[in-house]
Amino acid sequence: MVVDITVRGEAEARYPAERGIVTLAAAVERAEKQQAYDQAASVQQAVTAQLTELADRGAVLDWSSDQVSVYSHRPWRDNGERENPVHVARVEIIAEFSDFDRLGGFIDYWASRDGVEIAGIVWDVLDRNRRVYENELRRAAVDDALIRAQAYADALRRGRVVATRIADPGLLDSGGGPRPYALKMESAVADSGGLQLTPEPVRIHVAVDAGFTAD
Repeated sequence: MVVDITVRGEAEARYPAERGIVTLAAAVERAEKQQAYDQAASVQQAVTAQLTELADRGAVLDWSSDQVSVYSHRPWRDNGERENPVHVARVEIIAEFSDFDRLGGFIDYWASRDGVEIAGIVWDVLDRNRRVYENELRRAAVDDALIRAQAYADALRRGRVVATRIADPGLLDSGGGPRPYALKMESAVADSGGLQLTPEPVRIHVAVDAGFTAD
């Protein structure tokens, strides 16, 4: 009698960080809304001008600044009364650095300037390299699934297993049917932890569900 075996294969590896993505904002609070907006725009222009220069030197791979918010709030006094409105203007900026030394210098400079908030850094690998790494892990995940399935077959005193289906995790038994040879890829990137610019390795994880038969 043929035995059906379903397993999940997984593979994971860590790779040195190849890019640092910093998120910051030009953020200004003023009593006048227009003044807050104008000063935030001025800070944003100064930051992006430096990013453009760094991009010309090859230190910045890409940058964007496309999120703007302007709002007001009335702080509370100690006696429970509300103060006059305070107007806040924020312009977000995201920059992708390949040169970590220049990234450190960029943060050192802007962290000490008024009107700039630095939210943090995310470390990652380059997109073109991620495809290579994921392909390596795909093969390893399928190998892991094969080893697991064969271990079950051996425990049942069966012969060599034969693969019948491969799909994203959870799709083998879905009502819509599996997509052949579709693999699930997950990745995690480590936060830098403030101004510490020694990035942790980037973790890339791949999982696959696979069906086998054994005589």
